[in-house]
Amino acid sequence: MPWGYNGKVLRIDLSTGESHVEEHSESWYRKYLGGRGIGAYYLLKEFKPGTDALSEDNMLIFATSVVTGIPFPGNARASAMAKSPLTGGFGESEAGGFWGPELKFAGFDAVVIVGKAPEPVYLYIHNGKVEIKDAAKLWGKFTGETEKIIKEELQEPKARVACIGPAGENGVLYSCITAGKHDVFGRLGMGAVMGSKNLKAVVVRGTNLLQAYDQDTVKKINRWFTENFNRPETCALFYDLGTAGGVNIYNEMGALPSYNFSSGTIIGGDRLSGENMQKEGLMIGKTRCYACPVACRKIARVDEPGPYNTAGEVHSPEYETIAALGSNCGVVDPRVVIKAGQLCDEYGIDTISAGVAISFAMEAASRGIISRDILGDLPLEFGNGEALLKCLELIAYRKGVGELLSRGVKRAAAQLGPEAEKLAVHGKGEELALQDPRGGKVGAAIGYAVSTHGGDHIQMEHDFQFAQKDSPFLKTFEPLGITEPVPAMSLGLDKVRLFILNQKVWGLYNMLDICIFVAAPGHTLSLHHVQDLVRASTGWDTSLYELMEAGERGIVMAKLFNAREGFTREDDVLPLRLSEPLKEGAAKGVRVDPEELKEAVNLYHEMMGWNRETGLPHKGKLLSLGLDWVELPQGGCG
Repeated sequence: MPWGYNGKVLRIDLSTGESHVEEHSESWYRKYLGGRGIGAYYLLKEFKPGTDALSEDNMLIFATSVVTGIPFPGNARASAMAKSPLTGGFGESEAGGFWGPELKFAGFDAVVIVGKAPEPVYLYIHNGKVEIKDAAKLWGKFTGETEKIIKEELQEPKARVACIGPAGENGVLYSCITAGKHDVFGRLGMGAVMGSKNLKAVVVRGTNLLQAYDQDTVKKINRWFTENFNRPETCALFYDLGTAGGVNIYNEMGALPSYNFSSGTIIGGDRLSGENMQKEGLMIGKTRCYACPVACRKIARVDEPGPYNTAGEVHSPEYETIAALGSNCGVVDPRVVIKAGQLCDEYGIDTISAGVAISFAMEAASRGIISRDILGDLPLEFGNGEALLKCLELIAYRKGVGELLSRGVKRAAAQLGPEAEKLAVHGKGEELALQDPRGGKVGAAIGYAVSTHGGDHIQMEHDFQFAQKDSPFLKTFEPLGITEPVPAMSLGLDKVRLFILNQKVWGLYNMLDICIFVAAPGHTLSLHHVQDLVRASTGWDTSLYELMEAGERGIVMAKLFNAREGFTREDDVLPLRLSEPLKEGAAKGVRVDPEELKEAVNLYHEMMGWNRETGLPHKGKLLSLGLDWVELPQGGCG
């Protein structure tokens, strides 16, 4: 019997209502691990290139890993994957909380969903079984209400519900899947894929706890983590303030995107900080994911009457949400951002893409590209909180200007013309996350350029964390040979090497579905702890080398999927806005030089074993990673 995982993948065809279970060998699990590995495997094996992302022929894969459900900190995530309707490339999003472990307890490591139900349905997966249930009465409802009704209907309060809201039903290209009040499969439009399949929710409930091969080692590492996580050099900031603790840090660095990425600071930005939200009694508590004491998820509430009242407790916005719906839209009132985040969660909209789309519209209105009065009595302008909330409603239901913005800034700008395209901040069609490379973390520029997702910042930890000799981030990368500081704004050889190693580590975490906030670089768990936890969970005599290679394998698989969908080396670029100097803040005047970045990306391709001209992996690289089975784009490898 396997340790740490079930050895079973559930397959469901919504068109026919049929389902069956696939079993894979231990070597298959060891090669692909889970998360991105499992999703990319099925998409490369079965997905026909060129298929419309919103057709019934798209595949939707929910996957956990070989360690998910073993109780150790940061081990609560699951991945959702499909062809992205937003970018047309590899779509991948992760959610923490409890949904992933519950799927494992229900008897499955992954769920592969194909086809389209004739009418709205939801899936109920429990203890080795699956039922397809009528969801007609749920269609059109917000995510929170959907979850409540399903639990009552099933008489199962401990069930975990991943569902879509109106945005996913209406095909908003960056709609998301919520997995509880505090957890979301957020980016790249996985909610729209669910909606296109008439699938309202995937509900999981299980009572079959998993067994680790070496439970004593798991317990030992857990005890060590509990004693060490709440320190300044590990996870204390996350425990105290969550990621909202980064707002003041970035604002002071000139790295807080404001006014559609034109500035790195905003007057009154400190009002958006976690410190201030606590002080004003808006951030009122904390909650945690499965088996994790860090409790980085915070609870918020706005009681005062008016348009920003939350009518109860809601998820306190994370940094990305604060910057996207706050400073980048010229908004500094935390009540607005809390309410906007609540609406995004209920509608089922990715907060990052929504905020960047609205900030794009606000700047376009300021330049006369679209009408400032397009919302009627609410001027569409930076700093208008009520206009922001109205835009979210219109996006969710694809009405008025919301129809335009629901397609993402790349498509919206293309419709509006060349002047609008200069204002569209995206990578490969995905709105950029709120990590500005010009503010002390230029490595993010490499990440945005080479990521298969596009505007995804989860490729490398912040550069400034590795710029000092005594940095705990630098210390935790010693096992990878990084022993000397790397200048924060360098795009040279040392930075590219650091980026590649970090990308492989975080690529591994996307295979294992482990949270980046608990492990190296920085934070609490070392790379050797991660290795020991995989060993203890599975019984495999694995090494850091094998695990790093698995992280690279996932990166290459996603790259190959994109190549089959028509992406080329020419797509590895940044939006024009980042080549412009920041207007205000500590990083005022700083820009990303396109030619310097191009050379860094060329070097990245060469160091990865990819052709610098085509951006495709060389055949030898595929053979070394055991990916010789992958059907390649016409013309073969680079």
